[in-house]
Amino acid sequence: LIILAAVSGATAVAADPGKPAAGSAGKPVAAGVAPKTSADASAPSNRVSVLTGEQVIQILDETVDWYRTLGTQQQNATQPSDLLILFANRQTADKVVALSFEIARANAELLSSEANAEQSDAEASTPDGSSPQALSQRQSDLDTKRQEIKKQMSDGKHPELQGEIAMLDARKNLLDTMTEFVNSSDPKAAGANNLKAQIDAIAATIPNSAANPAAGPTAAASAASGSSAGSDANKAAPVRSGLWELATSVFKLRNKVDSIEVIDKRTADLALIFDEISAPPLKQLKAYSARSDALAAQSDGAGDVAHKDLRGQFDTLAWLFKQTSDILVPLTKEKVLLRQYRHNLGNWRESAERQYHDALVALGIRAAVLAGMLAVVFGLGEIWRRAVLRYSHDLRRRSQLLLVRTIVLWTVVLAIVGLSFVTEISTFATFAGLLTAGVAVAMQSVLVSVVGYFFLIGKYGIKVGDRIQIGAVVGEVIDIGLVRMHLMELNQSGPLGPTGRVVAFANLIVFQASGGLFKQIPGVSLAWHENTLTLPVVNDYSVLKEKLLAAISGVVGHYSEEISRQTREIEKTTATGSVTDSVPQVQMHLVNGRMEALIRYPVHREHAAEIDERVGEAVLKVIAGIA
Repeated sequence: LIILAAVSGATAVAADPGKPAAGSAGKPVAAGVAPKTSADASAPSNRVSVLTGEQVIQILDETVDWYRTLGTQQQNATQPSDLLILFANRQTADKVVALSFEIARANAELLSSEANAEQSDAEASTPDGSSPQALSQRQSDLDTKRQEIKKQMSDGKHPELQGEIAMLDARKNLLDTMTEFVNSSDPKAAGANNLKAQIDAIAATIPNSAANPAAGPTAAASAASGSSAGSDANKAAPVRSGLWELATSVFKLRNKVDSIEVIDKRTADLALIFDEISAPPLKQLKAYSARSDALAAQSDGAGDVAHKDLRGQFDTLAWLFKQTSDILVPLTKEKVLLRQYRHNLGNWRESAERQYHDALVALGIRAAVLAGMLAVVFGLGEIWRRAVLRYSHDLRRRSQLLLVRTIVLWTVVLAIVGLSFVTEISTFATFAGLLTAGVAVAMQSVLVSVVGYFFLIGKYGIKVGDRIQIGAVVGEVIDIGLVRMHLMELNQSGPLGPTGRVVAFANLIVFQASGGLFKQIPGVSLAWHENTLTLPVVNDYSVLKEKLLAAISGVVGHYSEEISRQTREIEKTTATGSVTDSVPQVQMHLVNGRMEALIRYPVHREHAAEIDERVGEAVLKVIAGIA
């Protein structure tokens, strides 16, 4: 650096005593950069900044993070009054952010001034004049001299000065290189420059409305008008009072109140930060004022040289006072703005709490109405059940009435609950229609079986214990379900009794034309059996017929009392009165030149096998006697 300074050939130029000392950035340095004398022993130290660079960045981060809570407020603004508060908060937030950047930039200037003051101290202790301020002064001197030479050349004089201009340009380039190197090697100045760059980078990350306060009201008004239009559209929609809608509204309003409280707490924390950092600049302003009064007292009776020195100190104090004021005044405005911001949030929270309370009351009323209606329905269902148990003595009829009660009860309950939870009746009707159509298509057989159940349990239906025949299956009913019934299969080829198998049939059998359901009359187990017998050749078939009829009647006569009783039961059930007597019959007819006899006789199913056996023996005995 000593060699480069010698090559440059420039000398340090004394500063004008009537101007404040200038640093590399052309700004006044701290008041205490010059060696102190007894006259300025009370001058402030080089520490003139309010915040460090890390504190400035932290405050900006906190402010920008707080500013982004406007997005949460935008989501919660659902009422016209909310939009008005949001509009006011957006304008206030834009001003708060803009003032924060003013504070940061003003403090960055003070940090830069501190760096300049330290450079001045270093220059005073640098004998070779290679400090940043000395190099900057030399650059300024070279620029002045170059302008003078250019002016002489423009007048047409001294054309040989062109070489001198080239030499000046070369020396200036050398000084530029030296200045860049010295500035980059100074951590204080580099830190101040980096802080300014970081401030600009943070400013670029926030919306234009905050970076440019003048555009804030316009942008906020546009957002508010757009949101207001959406709110008007929502307001024009029909009022929704479904239980589900009310519960959702209560949940959203509770979240809204909680969000506002969180934002208010963050605003209070930010206001506390600004309040804490407002004390140091106020203290410094008081110190600058005291220093100004002291300098004013020293100027009385001072000479011309002392007056010039005091003027430089006054200029430096004035610049420091202005920069510190640029921090204190925005801090004061910040506190006022944040106080108004919290006031708006308080009004918004009170409004949201009222809405939450109203919605909660409405939800409670609807829930109480629903509970009351369900209590009435279940009460009527209990009355129905007790009436059936008291006045219906037929077990089959009682079971049917209780089943109908259960179906009606739960159908009404589902309808009440569904209508209470839906938002709009038309929507519910549409949904129910589509759901019913889908269920009818997907579960057609099940639904038909359910309908068939009511046909099976009707007046002439079946009940547990009845003996029925479905197709080729004969069995006794052991269970009748809503969808299907179960039969205990009975043996038909041998002695009548259970085969040990249970057969299940869907109730839709009653609607099938191909299938048949045959039910034995209750209390009747009478059946007719038929046998065909080829008769031997005899002279008188009428005598043979009488013998056969007498033999069969003798066998059936042992069961005539039970058979007669069951015949009377059939007569009671039949309205036409066309029931014939249950007596054996023998009919003769000629087949292929041979006489055959068709024997028909009634049997009691419990003794059918025994009757068949005895009838067979009696018939064979008659045929053997004729032979």
